[in-house]
Amino acid sequence: MTTYDEHVSLSDLTTTADGVRRSVESVIEGKPEVVRLSLTVLLAEGHLLIEDVPGVGKTMLAKALARSIDCSVRRIQFTPDLLPSDITGVSVYDQQRRDFEFKPGAIFSQIVIGDEINRASPKTQSALLESMEERQVTIDGQTYPLPEPFMVIATQNPVEMEGTYPLPEAQRDRFMARVSIGYPSPEAELEMLDVHGAASPLDDLQPVAHLHDIVKLTEAVRGVHVADPVRRYAVELVSATRSHPELRLGASPRATLQLLRAAKASSALSGRDYVLPDDVQELAVPVLAHRLLPTAQAQLGRRTAEQVVTEIVQQTPVPTAVPGSVPPGPQGYGRPRGF
Repeated sequence: MTTYDEHVSLSDLTTTADGVRRSVESVIEGKPEVVRLSLTVLLAEGHLLIEDVPGVGKTMLAKALARSIDCSVRRIQFTPDLLPSDITGVSVYDQQRRDFEFKPGAIFSQIVIGDEINRASPKTQSALLESMEERQVTIDGQTYPLPEPFMVIATQNPVEMEGTYPLPEAQRDRFMARVSIGYPSPEAELEMLDVHGAASPLDDLQPVAHLHDIVKLTEAVRGVHVADPVRRYAVELVSATRSHPELRLGASPRATLQLLRAAKASSALSGRDYVLPDDVQELAVPVLAHRLLPTAQAQLGRRTAEQVVTEIVQQTPVPTAVPGSVPPGPQGYGRPRGF
């Protein structure tokens, strides 16, 4: 494990991030883009929603990312009979002390894995709202802070499947990005049979990064430079979802903020201390699509939110230069100063 001083360089960040990436990819074969997005959300201090059909490795991805970091991990299996207090905790009366004592729930962990989150009732799902946004829990008027860093990695099955409850809009908006793993290629599936056939690769997975490393990396990501043209570009993309004729609910201001945070983390993973419009474009669909609601007419035409966001990205003018930087590169984007 690497020990950092107060300042973390880009080379430190990419070295540690590559170690975590390789660790996760040793379990999730053939999905490098999914692993990279998961790591991007972690370094951007967001929460990740993994949606796909059963059996493609949703929970495996969440566990592999959690086990690659030396921090506290708790797993919550969401079921219809799960209660909000099972997640947040409960105050219990202590006969000896003659006072109430708070018993923390499973949410009091640095990485929380919520398995099949949409199989619980909406009331139980809402127990995560405060913790995901404010990183605290309020019980009986008393507020308890959550540990740092704090990340929720939730898996859900498609809403068309039996026994699922669609996540409400406010809940989906708390997740920075949504990712679908998809079926593996035949080559990756053959390799999976060799690697996973005898035993689970999670059994041998060891942490490759310390909690202190992740804290320093997230601090470094915060310092990544975002020029004004790139900020305006992100705002224009999000604003276009609010007036699109095929959407009855556009993205919130929280979505704009999280889009830029994710873009900063992605640029840092690429070895840059500045954000390009390409970073924003790359993340527009995973960050924005799950927050949008298509109109009934769009749904009848089998139009998805992902398709609408892709069209918005294609139609929105891209800034061609970033003022106030050193001489521009071949793409016309100047390189800002380091952080």
